[in-house]
Amino acid sequence: MAVARSGLAALLALGLASQALACEGRLIDSPNVMGAPLCLPVAPKRIVALEPTYSLGMALELGAPVVAAPMSGMSDKALKLRAEQAGVADIGTFEQPSIERIIALKPDLIVGSGFLGAKAREMAARIAPTALITDDDWKAFYLNLAKVTGREAVMNGVFDDYQRRIAEIRARMPDVKVSVIRITPWDFQVYLDGPGAYAPFAVMRDAGVRRSAYETSTGGPSVKRPDFEDLAALDGDVLLYIVGGSNDSDRSGRHEAVVSNPLWSMLPAVKAGRVHRVDAATWMEFSGLASANRVLDDIERYVLKAP
Repeated sequence: MAVARSGLAALLALGLASQALACEGRLIDSPNVMGAPLCLPVAPKRIVALEPTYSLGMALELGAPVVAAPMSGMSDKALKLRAEQAGVADIGTFEQPSIERIIALKPDLIVGSGFLGAKAREMAARIAPTALITDDDWKAFYLNLAKVTGREAVMNGVFDDYQRRIAEIRARMPDVKVSVIRITPWDFQVYLDGPGAYAPFAVMRDAGVRRSAYETSTGGPSVKRPDFEDLAALDGDVLLYIVGGSNDSDRSGRHEAVVSNPLWSMLPAVKAGRVHRVDAATWMEFSGLASANRVLDDIERYVLKAP
């Protein structure tokens, strides 16, 4: 058995070496890039981002030459404006980007998040080399995106200001619990503090924010969907809530129905007047360091400065 494993390892090494010799660009061999090892351009000049959050926002922050992204329906107006000012073309919606427009733009690299799936990668790879990154951790995603776009050189110190701000906020963090809930037209969503936490909630954890027991996990799913009766578990001293995101939550009437419900009114933070609506574009369309700093703005405003 040991000999068989040794032989398999040798074959894999030989295969990688062959690919490296055949690759005239950069060979990317990361377990968190779908389809790796991949041969990508040394210095891509025309990049298409397949989603308007991590890939678009982080690529722009890295100074990568993004030529297109699906920007229809974005609620992050600041990111959309920045993309438009950088000459990024709109290729439609995130759910249904225009293949025809992507082909016409002649990209030499396509990037995106791994949750788009293998079929999306296979289709995109017929147009240009495609790297879909599967990291859950937003900082790890950032590092991998820098690698696949050939922007490693600009990563030195990129998180330094963020880490300094995190340290300052942690030093001032009061002994309070913070609850966070998202209200959509059809349910409640509670994004948990734990391994694999979605980026804004990972930022909260970095900043030393303590969540309620109900909102803390040691593993498993990163989202809970409570009923009205479960809201009592959101017993934080401060309550932040998000209305929707890329949907019609502001027009559905559910937000108003929720905040006027007696069960909502009984929450400790609501009773104390420490309940605050936060921007869905920041919290549900997280896109990099700019988003992280807006999350920290909310923490300073509503957790550190609140009575």
